[in-house]
Amino acid sequence: MAQNHQTPNHQTRNQRLEPVENQLSLNMIPQNEKIRDDQVENSTKGMVWQVNDLNRLHRFLVLGSEQATYSIGKKELGMENAKAILRLFEAGRGLEVVNEILTFSLEGRTAKQDSIMLALAMCARLGDLPTKQRAYEVMPQICRIPTHLFMFVAQSKKLSHPTTGWGRAPRKAIQKWYNEKSPMKLAMAITKYQKREGWSHADIARVTHPKSDNPVIQCVLKYAVRGFAEMSTAFPDSVQNSEELNSVLSFFKAVEETKKLTMDNEDRVVELIEGQQLVREHIPTVCLGSKKVWDALLKKMPMTAMIRNLNKLTAIGLLEENNEQVQLVCENLRNEDLLKKARIHPFNVLLALKQYESGKSDKSGHSGRGDKVSLTWKANPIITKALEDAFYLSFKNVEPTGKRHMLAMDVSGSMQCGGCVGSPSIQPRVASAAMAMVTARTERDHKFVAFSDTIVPMNINSEMRLEEVLKATSSITMGSTDCAQPMFYAQRNKMEIDVFVVYTDCETWFGSVHPSEALKQYRIHSGVRDAKLIVVGMTSNGFTIADPEDPGMFDMAGFDSAAPQVMKEFILGNL
Repeated sequence: MAQNHQTPNHQTRNQRLEPVENQLSLNMIPQNEKIRDDQVENSTKGMVWQVNDLNRLHRFLVLGSEQATYSIGKKELGMENAKAILRLFEAGRGLEVVNEILTFSLEGRTAKQDSIMLALAMCARLGDLPTKQRAYEVMPQICRIPTHLFMFVAQSKKLSHPTTGWGRAPRKAIQKWYNEKSPMKLAMAITKYQKREGWSHADIARVTHPKSDNPVIQCVLKYAVRGFAEMSTAFPDSVQNSEELNSVLSFFKAVEETKKLTMDNEDRVVELIEGQQLVREHIPTVCLGSKKVWDALLKKMPMTAMIRNLNKLTAIGLLEENNEQVQLVCENLRNEDLLKKARIHPFNVLLALKQYESGKSDKSGHSGRGDKVSLTWKANPIITKALEDAFYLSFKNVEPTGKRHMLAMDVSGSMQCGGCVGSPSIQPRVASAAMAMVTARTERDHKFVAFSDTIVPMNINSEMRLEEVLKATSSITMGSTDCAQPMFYAQRNKMEIDVFVVYTDCETWFGSVHPSEALKQYRIHSGVRDAKLIVVGMTSNGFTIADPEDPGMFDMAGFDSAAPQVMKEFILGNL
């Protein structure tokens, strides 16, 4: 008879797992009770972890806090995010904060600039001396257009003591902002973006007194403060016959002439647009009903402006069927290099897509920035398809990992409320579906599920249009939140999953097992010992279901345009 030579160190697989499973059974602790002392209570009384302050900064930069969530008001959410930044300052990490802001800004990873500008202003006004110096040093790189500059100045003023003036460092940074541009680029900037956030170029000049060694730039600054008439009568002798000055002067003359034109002069408006590269902001409102004028503007319209004005261009009949204007728009939308150069963020494309498909502007008339009248239009399906292509192209460096993915979307009640990235028309569950589709179109081996307190497989495939996916998610019945459901579902159905990607607001509370424990159980029962969990936070609250002590769990901000790249690096073990 064969003898059994097994020793306690050479047990069968089932014997080896038994004590671990017994131990796990002791962790069948409901989600409203702690499994470790470092857990905190979320807004629905569930026990989760607090994201570290740097991750919270990332969420704030990407998602902002302009919209309340289901459980947290926007004022409270904003205060909590600000406190996280202050804690980083107190920990001596102010320079790290500035550098993170710079990275997110230059890489175009945020859909809106509000949070970027607030965080930068906090560094400039509330940080220690090295942090302040670094903030002012990089300000011109982050504030790329006057709108950003006005936002930064407005936020800085709010954060300052009423008696605090503009010291040498901010004055020097603002002077650098104006001086780094060529005279023509500066002339375009100050006429295109004249006033935002309650500040104008004249206001900034009065408090910071920017000066330039370049006499032509000095003339441009004088135009911003004093107007054309005074600027045009006081040129320094050194530039009287300067080609650079003549170009700037011709441009300003065109801007001033255009202000006085009407629809009776549309041919002249077109001539000035084509001759001096005028943009929509230079054109009087009365002339923006002209198809000819919009056709002239479209030919060299910047990418961001083109996307914002698709509704207007369609409403006036310029984008019909597959005419040459439609072909130009679609060619631009599918040009990945143009999208990257313009730092087009996927969330803004999604917003434009949903608005365009709706065929009408919202009550405030925001069918295109600056267009305050109610608009209706019939969406051109060719444009719609190009917008969807632009959405996927605007994510950065999307490459497959070859791993088996479960894409799990939280469709509980809290994910239906509030907005995402400050936009009330895009609920977190809609944003989640759009994000998940990026992975689905990249990774061949993927499964879609939707969960609340129960879970259902979703009949979604990567060939479906984004609108079809959004409709499929909106039809699912909402319930309470149990973020452990994806792991239990995979375990019950004997699925081999390498990475669970859970799109959620982390307001989990309903289940009898914590999500982190569910993943640990899945690893044991499935044999996929290195199964990973990526928690994609769709709101900027400070909660996560990812165990910070488990290297196989990762937390990141939803709708970061670099999300696919970051997720890939984590999945492949490079983070």
